[in-house]
Amino acid sequence: MEAVERALEDENGCADVLQRIAGVRGALNGLMAEVVEDHIQEHVADAELTTEQRSEGAAELIDVVRAYLK
Repeated sequence: MEAVERALEDENGCADVLQRIAGVRGALNGLMAEVVEDHIQEHVADAELTTEQRSEGAAELIDVVRAYLK
């Protein structure tokens, strides 16, 4: 994000700013994928969880993914 802010402050060209925004988006998508995978493993797929705990974990994940995709 700082790189985008600097590019805007320095009045860099649109292409440069867009490229930096795309980089930030890619990094956020990668982070989101890792956190989603972790959540699934710990709160949905763990064999030691009760059915209720798994359902809660799945519902949380659905809510977050829906919000992220808006």
